[in-house]
Amino acid sequence: MIAKLLLQNTLFVVGMGALLFASAGTLHWPGAWACLATSAALGPACGLWLAKTDPALLAERMRLTAREEQPAADKKFMLVFAAAGLIWFVAMGLDRRMQASDVPLALEVLGLVMYLLSTGFIMWVFRENSFAAPVIKVQAARGHHVISTGPYAFVRHPMYSGIMLFFIGVPLLLGSWWGVALAPLFAILFAVRARIEERTLIAGLPGYADYAARVRYRLVPGIW
Repeated sequence: MIAKLLLQNTLFVVGMGALLFASAGTLHWPGAWACLATSAALGPACGLWLAKTDPALLAERMRLTAREEQPAADKKFMLVFAAAGLIWFVAMGLDRRMQASDVPLALEVLGLVMYLLSTGFIMWVFRENSFAAPVIKVQAARGHHVISTGPYAFVRHPMYSGIMLFFIGVPLLLGSWWGVALAPLFAILFAVRARIEERTLIAGLPGYADYAARVRYRLVPGIW
């Protein structure tokens, strides 16, 4: 499983680098190298931590293919999300090629901090929720039950909340205002997916409807 983890992370980092540098038309991009180095370090570190603390969740998250239990709406969502991510990376590369953005170094550093905070927050989510699979489904075979502790006491979809720090922090680190401008698109996509997920969980997970009534907010406490 560790070998598969390292392979998946390597392919992700290489793919991200290829998209960024090819669209930028240059390898002279310190922010991109910093982003790739951070990703290359964080992926295995987080995966090894999961392998020690929750190997079942790690195995579930490394299964990237569609599942029979996955709603059709989520399968379509994953295709749209992948396309949006591709456009996002290419747009940031083109931004670099055209030298369209002038992001201060302090904000690039802030972007790196946000990337690290996003990762730390998501690890907290994983610690609380062993059922945080990459696709929407009720995991009856694993004893799936409602999680209401940790960040789930405040919002119903904390992983989506935490990952938004990534979609704001990474373009800052890369020095791309175009990437920052596209970040709200991902907030909208996560809002759509939250509704798909809730329909599935209310229909198939005992107690989720009561939990949703008790914890009012989906992504941002006090707002939505």
